[in-house]
Parts: sequence; C-alpha cells; structure tokens
Amino acid sequence: MTENAPPSPLVLLGFMGSGKSTVGRELARRLGWHFCDLDERIEKAAGATIAAIFAQRGEAAFRELEHHELLSALGAARQRRTVLALGGGTFAQERNHEPIRAAGGVTVFLEVPVEDLLLRCAGMANRPLFRDEASFRALHDYRLGFYRQAALTVAAGGGAPPGVVSERVLEQVRGWRPAP
Repeated sequence: MTENAPPSPLVLLGFMGSGKSTVGRELARRLGWHFCDLDERIEKAAGATIAAIFAQRGEAAFRELEHHELLSALGAARQRRTVLALGGGTFAQERNHEPIRAAGGVTVFLEVPVEDLLLRCAGMANRPLFRDEASFRALHDYRLGFYRQAALTVAAGGGAPPGVVSERVLEQVRGWRPAP
C-alpha cells in the first residue's frame, strides 16, 4: 500500500438506500479499483432477485447465501484492490464481522438520517424488508448499533451527491490507520 492509498478492501456498509452501491462505483472509478456489489453477486449466484429469494426461500436462506458470497468476494479482494458494497443487513450479521476484519481493509459506514432513507426507499419495490414506516424505523434502529462498529463513519445524507460523499470517504480513509 502506498502512503496515501486506502487499504483494500474498502468495505461500505449502511442501511438500505444509503448509497453504498452508487458511492462504491464512484470510489472504485476514482481509485482505479475493482467494484463489487454484494447484492449483485448474490442475485447472480441465485439466478433470482433478492426480493424473489426472500419470497421463495426466506430470510435465513438468503443470509446463508449472503455469507457464502461475502466470503467469496473477500477472497477475490485479496487478488485485486476492491471497493465492496455490502447489503444493508450484511454487517448486522455478527458472523460476517470477523471475515471482513480479517480481510485487512477498512469498513466505512455511510450514515444517512432515517428520514432521508425513508424518502429514498419509499417508492422502491425491490426492498423486501421495507414493509411500512414503523418496521423500517425499527429495523434501522436495530442495525444502527452494528453500523456504528465500522472503523469510519461518513455523512452521506442531506442530498449530497455521490461524488461529494466519495470524496468524504477518501479524505477519511486516507488518514485512517488500523488500531495497534
């Protein structure tokens, strides 16, 4: 790793609608790195959308597939510098923490106020865990404790465009050093 190069993989996490995929693609472009969207990997492996996996197989089966694809993505990230966008619930599964940490990169929580998230996700039909506002808020509150365990937190709300958020991520990541 060069002096100012971020550690790889650069792992983006946060709630649904926080911009992990959009910001991740922008970060990968800026860094000249590979981009991996975990949800896209899962859909490709299953031959079905995430919503269909939830509907046909249930959340437990989805989480098994998610864990398997996460391990595979982290393994691939050893071969090339990667920006990895996790699914909204990936980091809320504690068994995923150690493999992510062991990969040697840095976790970045894209923090967006819940009101912004509600607006972003309200019209999206492909969110299997977005049933109503009350359950959305409850799930957000539950996952927030997991997200706050990330090495870095970057403000990604308030209408900030992906380029601005990616620049915020790069500023923080370039100054980050792992705890001894």
